[in-house]
Amino acid sequence: MKSFPAASGSVGGMRTAIVVLGNGGRRGEASISRACLELVRESERIVARQTIDVVVLTGGSRGSAPSEGELMRAAWDGPATELVVEPTASITAENAARTLPLLLERGIERAVVVCAPLHVYRTRFFFSRLFEPHGIQTSFHVATVEQGPRAFAWEIAAAPLCRRQLRAARAELAQRGYA
Repeated sequence: MKSFPAASGSVGGMRTAIVVLGNGGRRGEASISRACLELVRESERIVARQTIDVVVLTGGSRGSAPSEGELMRAAWDGPATELVVEPTASITAENAARTLPLLLERGIERAVVVCAPLHVYRTRFFFSRLFEPHGIQTSFHVATVEQGPRAFAWEIAAAPLCRRQLRAARAELAQRGYA
């Protein structure tokens, strides 16, 4: 497992959050995917070692199934901390845009985003550009999650859409008063 940079908990009194990204469960699936569960378990280990003020579990629903955020909340077996579910995001840009207000409302100054290895590049692209202008230092913690050719193909297909999705995320934030 690799961190970019290492997740080190509250530093100098900074309020710190962990943001756990959903991992694209299958449409209509009512149970948490193995990859998503591994992201939750890695986040639990971080919370057990460090001072974390809040954990945000973000991921939307596919069809009528519970959202990934809700499934991750139900699977949480870690130390007691404030758990917040963001159940509407369906793409990484939305994860960042819809998590930002939750962190700002709680006075968070530092966010550690937990994601899968292949997802770190797009995750860094969106979260750094959306969080840092609002004064939230952002680092990325890559969990050991098994990923196959399908995940690789998904990341390759999604890459050309990043700039357009970033513009849409910024517009969503501006509309909500977070410009």
